[in-house]
Amino acid sequence: MIENRNRQIIEISGAGPAGLAAAIAIVRAGGNARVYERRNDVGARFQGDFQGLENWTTETGVLEELDEIGIAPYFEHAPVNEVTCYGPNGDIERKVRSQQPLFYLVRRGSEPGTLDYNLKQQALAAGIEICFDETLRNLPNGGIVTEGPHRADAIAVGYLFETDMANGAYAIVSEQLAARGYAYLLICNGRATLATCLFNDFHNERLYLERCVDFFTDKLGVQMNNPRRFGGTGNFALPKSARKRNILYAGEAAGFQDPLFGFGIRSAMLSGAAAGRAQIAGNYEQYESFWKNRLRDYHKTGAVNRWFYERLGDRGYSRMLRHYPQVWDIRERMRRSYAPRLWKRTWYHLAVAKHHTPVLNAHADCDCTWCRCTHHSQTSRA
Repeated sequence: MIENRNRQIIEISGAGPAGLAAAIAIVRAGGNARVYERRNDVGARFQGDFQGLENWTTETGVLEELDEIGIAPYFEHAPVNEVTCYGPNGDIERKVRSQQPLFYLVRRGSEPGTLDYNLKQQALAAGIEICFDETLRNLPNGGIVTEGPHRADAIAVGYLFETDMANGAYAIVSEQLAARGYAYLLICNGRATLATCLFNDFHNERLYLERCVDFFTDKLGVQMNNPRRFGGTGNFALPKSARKRNILYAGEAAGFQDPLFGFGIRSAMLSGAAAGRAQIAGNYEQYESFWKNRLRDYHKTGAVNRWFYERLGDRGYSRMLRHYPQVWDIRERMRRSYAPRLWKRTWYHLAVAKHHTPVLNAHADCDCTWCRCTHHSQTSRA
């Protein structure tokens, strides 16, 4: 934190959903924030691809929770209440439904209507300064790091394209199309995203993607107009601490991403806002308490769910879909599967945690945003 015109300015590294949520929370608490973004605009690493804003982990809906932290849902968001799921060979088809939205489709990128663009507009309207084309490498006076993932525990590769197909959400679980993951097709108002989400065998991403295109072409008659490639990574290794002295880490930078399916936008904005409130209050333990009480147990159950999911294989996927009762509300089932349980916490510590070494070195005695040194560094920006 630095002083500017007698007002406290909290510096934030990264202008993604977590960083902008942190800045908005700081302003709402009476402080001032400055956000540094190494790219030339928000959402610059995206091209309008669809992502899911998760809505199942709690009874309270995600839009209501965002409203509580001061983020208005002015961005485009389409509720998804039905997903068509296919078994490994495409011979099993199940429609899973929910009364309330399972998730909301949002677009990522720099153009109007996207989540990133709208958050930027809300931040600018609140008087927040955003410094583009600047990398914040040190925070000698403390601050917040929300730079996104710094390693790949999962990757998504796919195509964005235009289509005249009806709106819909489709997914397939198959080791041939997505190693230990899943493939999906999301269509909304003439735009579509087709991708494979891999949790293993990353080097063969092109092969998996080609198979996904062939599958959805054969099954649904997909024709990709003006296709564009895209890709992304995810980090879901839970840290012991999301604090390094007076520097707080939020969003994917801290590993706050669902280990089972990779959803992370909700956790990013919630953790960013909590980090902002803790910084303006000068109470860093407040942030540690927040994420451990609100996010940690859901993350652990997600990691346990992934442990079992990876051991199903194609035969297990087929059996799971074949015996799925059509009367189940999928949102309620997902909420129950993510609900913290003693046996899941125990299983996490016995069998899961040892496979997820955190990338975040939260206890290093330095002011670097990302490093493994054990000494104090000088401020530098590039």
